[in-house]
Amino acid sequence: MSALAPDRLPSAQAPSAAFGKAHARRLREIYRSAGWPCQDPLELELLAAGLLDRVRAPSGHESLRVTQAGVQLIAGALAANRAAYSAHEALVARVAQEMGRAGRIAWRGLSLRAQVPADDSAKPVRWCVARPDVFSIRNTSVATYVDPIVHEVKVRRADLLGDLRQGGKRNAYLDLGECWYVLGCDAKGRCIAAPDEVPTQCGVLVLEHGRLVVARAAPRRSRNGLPFGVWMALAKAAPVTGLDEEAQAMLGLPPEGQH
Repeated sequence: MSALAPDRLPSAQAPSAAFGKAHARRLREIYRSAGWPCQDPLELELLAAGLLDRVRAPSGHESLRVTQAGVQLIAGALAANRAAYSAHEALVARVAQEMGRAGRIAWRGLSLRAQVPADDSAKPVRWCVARPDVFSIRNTSVATYVDPIVHEVKVRRADLLGDLRQGGKRNAYLDLGECWYVLGCDAKGRCIAAPDEVPTQCGVLVLEHGRLVVARAAPRRSRNGLPFGVWMALAKAAPVTGLDEEAQAMLGLPPEGQH
């Protein structure tokens, strides 16, 4: 038997549906690296399922190798992530377009400095960088009328529930303006969550029959414009392209049949 032959577990089991993101992430890490063992419970589960093999080198050192079953799990997780990313980006683009149709100026992928209130009022306010999916303001020259709105888009229930547990992130969005959660649909066309699962400080938009519908409006709050740092971030970033540019380009064309 070769010294490089894998030390297979005799009772390896088929991969279970219980394997999640942490298992796929560990498999990707081992696939990209030299495969040094961690000898933790996660690695033990992957070995027992036959997703990893132990390989002993002539020097006596042991490393890990992803099996064909492990490669298939990585590929499946990658395909699922790509599908979710595509659905997420499509819904983000849809929200930005709707903001444009409503006469607002919208941005995607901004990094904005925001305040997060401390749990104890005696402690100083913390600062963080918020990255909303869509940030928009009214198209106005009056600073107090800008009416900033944050839209956070979710297309997977697990991502939504994980996000809702992050109170600091939500408070950062609320510091920037109104906060709305936009809920997509699952593979069966059902909304990923009920509106009452989202905290009442936030509004809820849901996707129904291809249309964005207000399930619950966000509470209105008075604001005195935007902080200087947010204005600077908006000035440095490019807003979402307007919806009327193609129509404007057609204005210079002669009517069909005339030259």
